[in-house]
Amino acid sequence: MTIKEKRDQLVEELTPFEDPFERFAYVIDRAKSLEPLEDEYKIETFLIKGCISQLWVFPSTEDGKCYFKADSDASITKGTAGLLCELYSAETPESIIALEPDFLAEVGITQHLSPNRRNGLTGVREKIKAYAQHCLDNA
Repeated sequence: MTIKEKRDQLVEELTPFEDPFERFAYVIDRAKSLEPLEDEYKIETFLIKGCISQLWVFPSTEDGKCYFKADSDASITKGTAGLLCELYSAETPESIIALEPDFLAEVGITQHLSPNRRNGLTGVREKIKAYAQHCLDNA
């Protein structure tokens, strides 16, 4: 599945929820199924700045593709960060850099987040993009 197909699939999953509270309940339920990040990775290096919650994103690379795992002490934060990690995991650095996560606004996620949570989400995107750029620079 291409990154654009993954994006479209996420849009398809999140669009049916007209009520923002139902949409966030779905995102929180998705967060519950995500594996927690190992404590050894819950360190300053992987901490996302600007979010009111504790939020970590751990990047890795395998066979030229990037992978991301997120964890947070807040379910909504973990869920929204998890959406980005799902979208960008198993993708090449070039694909990651090229595709912005505009689908979150399209389905009404970002509009209903507090400013601090939006900052955290922006931080997640910046961390993911920076890691992809690092991979390109060191290839």
